[in-house]
Amino acid sequence: MEKISIKPTQNPAILKFEFSNFIAKGNNYEFKNIDDTANSPLAKQLFYLPFVKTVYISGNFIGIEKYSIVEWTDVQEEVAEQIESFVNNGGAIITEDADAATKKKLPVTIYVETTPNPSVMKFVYNKLITRTPAEFKNIDETAASPLARELFKFPFVKEVFIDENYISVTKFGITEWDEITAEIRAFIKKYIEEGNEVLNESAIKQTPQGEKQQEAYFDSLDVTSQRIINILEEYVKPAVASDGGNIAFESYDEKDKRVKVILQGACSGCPSSTFTLKSGIENMLKDMLNDNEIKVEAINA
Repeated sequence: MEKISIKPTQNPAILKFEFSNFIAKGNNYEFKNIDDTANSPLAKQLFYLPFVKTVYISGNFIGIEKYSIVEWTDVQEEVAEQIESFVNNGGAIITEDADAATKKKLPVTIYVETTPNPSVMKFVYNKLITRTPAEFKNIDETAASPLARELFKFPFVKEVFIDENYISVTKFGITEWDEITAEIRAFIKKYIEEGNEVLNESAIKQTPQGEKQQEAYFDSLDVTSQRIINILEEYVKPAVASDGGNIAFESYDEKDKRVKVILQGACSGCPSSTFTLKSGIENMLKDMLNDNEIKVEAINA
């Protein structure tokens, strides 16, 4: 029996109804009205709901855009139940003879940015991918990211880091960027256009896990550690993110005045990372915490 999960999107008018498996077979569909639904019995049924404006079918979800006559909180459970009942009773989501004219690729723009780390290139997408940074050191760690798993199949890919709207790729020294950049860019663009999953945020392994656990972890820290985290989040992360990297707080030793951080993405292994830590972040913390004994070190530098 299929159980639908309800997920919000950045657009408050659109709600995603997720399935446990892929339903669109690599294609993406958009239905603007009931006359367009000849190849989707489910979309046709959904248009009988007076508030349904547009139906999207892609990957493992059905996206529905509503008119403003109702609020999602009032009708989302009813819609989910209707979708579940339709599918569990054998209804077809997409018919096999789907008209090719209704299949629409996702509008995807991927542009490339260099980073201060010569081993890392940043591939930037025109939409948000995730709010949770994810670093993958090898293919065995890619359960949360099918895209990262596919990228590791290229022999020159060493590491993958995904955050916000970009994918940072670290290469081995066996090849030069001018030989592989176009290939990686084209692969990522095609992968996303076909509606494949980039990152499953719920499957990302975090320490501590989940938003509530993160809040509890933050509340359990001493005041100085909390101030350090806030400084890193507000002043440091936006700067390193623009370079395709991330910095994460690891610990603060009050006795030794030592701040330990984790460098990710383009920051990890970057020749300029030591300089950035010492002359940039360390000096900033000394100044903002009014403590000249503060020291900063990366545990994975």
